[in-house]
Amino acid sequence: MNRRTFQHLWSLGLALALSLGGASLHAQSAEGPDQLIKRLSTDVLDTIKTDKDVQSGDVRKIVTFVDAKVMPHVNFTRMTASAVGRNWRQATPEQQKRLQDEFKTMLVRTYSGALSQVKDQTVSVKPLRAAATDTEVIVRSEVVGRGEPIQLDYRMEKGQAGWRIYDLNVLGFWLVETYRAQFAPEITANGIDGLISALAERNKAGSAPAKKS
Repeated sequence: MNRRTFQHLWSLGLALALSLGGASLHAQSAEGPDQLIKRLSTDVLDTIKTDKDVQSGDVRKIVTFVDAKVMPHVNFTRMTASAVGRNWRQATPEQQKRLQDEFKTMLVRTYSGALSQVKDQTVSVKPLRAAATDTEVIVRSEVVGRGEPIQLDYRMEKGQAGWRIYDLNVLGFWLVETYRAQFAPEITANGIDGLISALAERNKAGSAPAKKS
């Protein structure tokens, strides 16, 4: 699987997480995590397919959309902490905040352009294998389109605010684990501040306008 396809699929996963933002707290408490994703996935995919700004990769609109819809329903602190690994506990509160900010910006910028690749896909959610009392589950699904179905799974946790996503899996590759492997060498070489600086530089480079030839 090439990098573009991988980014496209993770973008789709993040986009489906947007669907949780459209549900009331009552609906979240009344539905299981698999039912919630199944009910809302179609609506979200339809939005992506018809929103010209999202289709064109408008980063500013996507960032606003993510802040309003994704963040309240994703445990991004847990996602970032897991990606940073054991060094997270040694980071100061200020460093942890900067890591979350830069990591979020990197994810949005990395995958925003790939949203334009969403065409005629649908999502099939598999039956949930979990007990009614479970507070952490994996919701398994497949992206159905041209070619073979693509595995797309969500790690979710249940808290006072309902179910929230904290990791995504595409074809056996978990997002958190993938970024942990990228972050570890930078932390080993330059510490937490080094990772923050590296992410900030990457985000700065990504936001710079293209030079005219």
